[in-house]
Amino acid sequence: MTTRTADAVVIGAGPNGLVAAIALADAGWDVLLLEANETVGGAVRSAEVTAPGFCSDMFSAFYPLAAASRVIQDLELARHGLVWTQADKVLAHALPDGRAAVLERDPDRTAAGLEEFGAGDGQAWLEMFAGWQRIRDPLLDAMFTPIPPIRSGLKLLGRTKLAGLLDLARLAVLPVRRLGQESFVGDGGPLLLTGNAMHADVPPDAAGSGIFGWLLTMLGQDVGFPVPQGGAQNLAFAMARRFESVGGQVRTGARVSSVLVAGGRAVGVRLADGTAIRATKAVVADVAAPTLYRELVGLDQLPAGIGEVLDRFQWDNPTLKLNWALDRPVGWRAPGAVGAGTVHLGTDLDGFVDFSADLSVGRPPRHPFVLFGQMTTADPSRSPAGTESAWAYTHVPHSMSQDATRLDQHVQRVQEHLEQVAPGFGDSVRARVVQYPTDLQDANANLVDGAVNGGTSYPHQQLIFRPTRGLGRPETPLPGLFLASASAHPGGGVHGACGWNAAVAALHSQGPWRAARRTLARTAWARLLGS
Repeated sequence: MTTRTADAVVIGAGPNGLVAAIALADAGWDVLLLEANETVGGAVRSAEVTAPGFCSDMFSAFYPLAAASRVIQDLELARHGLVWTQADKVLAHALPDGRAAVLERDPDRTAAGLEEFGAGDGQAWLEMFAGWQRIRDPLLDAMFTPIPPIRSGLKLLGRTKLAGLLDLARLAVLPVRRLGQESFVGDGGPLLLTGNAMHADVPPDAAGSGIFGWLLTMLGQDVGFPVPQGGAQNLAFAMARRFESVGGQVRTGARVSSVLVAGGRAVGVRLADGTAIRATKAVVADVAAPTLYRELVGLDQLPAGIGEVLDRFQWDNPTLKLNWALDRPVGWRAPGAVGAGTVHLGTDLDGFVDFSADLSVGRPPRHPFVLFGQMTTADPSRSPAGTESAWAYTHVPHSMSQDATRLDQHVQRVQEHLEQVAPGFGDSVRARVVQYPTDLQDANANLVDGAVNGGTSYPHQQLIFRPTRGLGRPETPLPGLFLASASAHPGGGVHGACGWNAAVAALHSQGPWRAARRTLARTAWARLLGS
C-alpha cells in the first residue's frame, strides 16, 4: 500500500545522498530521504565506543575534499551548526629512526623541513604548490563534473595552455613513485606524496597513483585536513538540518528493499516493511552500484549485458580499523609527528611497493602501511584534557577479510609498528575497539567487505569506466534512476560531487528537452551494453 508520494526519493543518507536531497529540495522538489540506519551520515559518523568521554569517528575522519569542494562549501553548513577545526600540523610520515616528513600548514615551513631531506627539495616543494594554485579551481571543477567537463576543461586549458595540459595529462597516468623521483632529491617529498596516494588503492608503481598522491598532498597544503568539531557525525547532522530547512523530510530506520519499476522506468521504492513509496520524477540512489543493480532493481529490469559488465566490477581493498582511548598523548619518537592530526607509519619508500604487492597477491602484509589519526590533537573536544582519542586503519587482502585469526594477528602487527615509532604506546591504552571489514559492512551496507571507496580507483574503473563501461555520468540504464554513490564518477571521498551530479541529472531529466535526453541516454546505454 502506497503511503507517500514525492517528487523524488533519495536512497541513503550518506554525504552524497544528503547533497542530492538538498539540491533537489533547493530546486523546489518534494524530496523524501530514506536511510536504513537509525542515524544519518553513512560513512560520516561518530560515537563513544572506546571509553566514556572519548569520541571516535567510525569511518572517515579528515575532510580536505569537503573543505575544497564547492558543492560542500556552497551549502553554508556553518549556518546549521558545523564548525571546522584542525591540528597545528596537517600530516607527518614517521620513521623508526626519529625522522619525519611533515606537511605543515604553512608551505614555507613544509619546504624548510623537506630541505633537510635533500638540498633543493624545499624550492621544489614551493614550485609544485605554486603550480597547484594556478590550476586548482578549474581542475577541481573538471574532476567533479560529469563527463565531458567542457566548460571547466576550457578554463583549465586557459590556465595551462597546451604544454601545461599535456603535462597534467602525463601526471594523470604517472606512478607516484616516479613522480617523487622526478620532483625531489631526498625522501621527504616522496614520502608525503606516496603516503597520500595510498589513501586510494592504486599501487605506488602503477599508473594513476601520481595524480591521487599529488591531489591529496596539495589539498593538505592548501586547506589542511580539517575535522568537524565534536565528531564527524556533526557534518552529517549539519547537512540533514540544511535539508530539512528547505522542507525536506528524512526518514531513518527505513531500509529500501527494492526499486519499483513500471513502464520501463523507476517509479518509486519498496521498504523492507512492505511500504511502497511513489516517486513521480526520480529515484536517486546513494547505493553501491552492484547492490543497486543486482539487489534493489534486479537484472531482469535492466538491459541485457549489464550483468556481464557488473561481473567485472572490482572492489577496493578491505579496511581494518582500530580505535583507542589513550590516557596521554602519543609519545612519538619523531618530534615532527607531535601535533600532527594525521600520521603515516609502517613503511619507507620501498615498503609502499612491498605493501601493495602483498595486497595484490593476497599475502598478509608483513609491514603494513598505517594511517593514524590523533583526533584530540585535531579537536580538543574529542576526549578529556591530557588524553587522546586515536584511530588507525590499514588495508588487508580480500582473502583474509573474514579470517578472524589472521585479522587478529594483523592487529598485533599494526601495534608492533606503532611501538617502533612511538615507544610505550601500548602502556597508554585505556581501551581499544577493533572494526573488522565485516563490522564496517554491517554498520554501512555500502562498505562491502570493508571497501571504503565504492570500488577500486585503478584507471580501468575511473571516468567513463566507473562503475562499469558507460557514460561517466549519473544516469543509469533504467530511466528515472540516478546513481549518486561513490561508485559513480568521480568516486570516493566526502566531496558531494556524486550526489550533486545525480541531482542535476534528475533535474535536467524533467526539463524541456527531457524526451530527447531520454532517447539519447537509452541509445547510448544500448550501444555500450551491446544490446
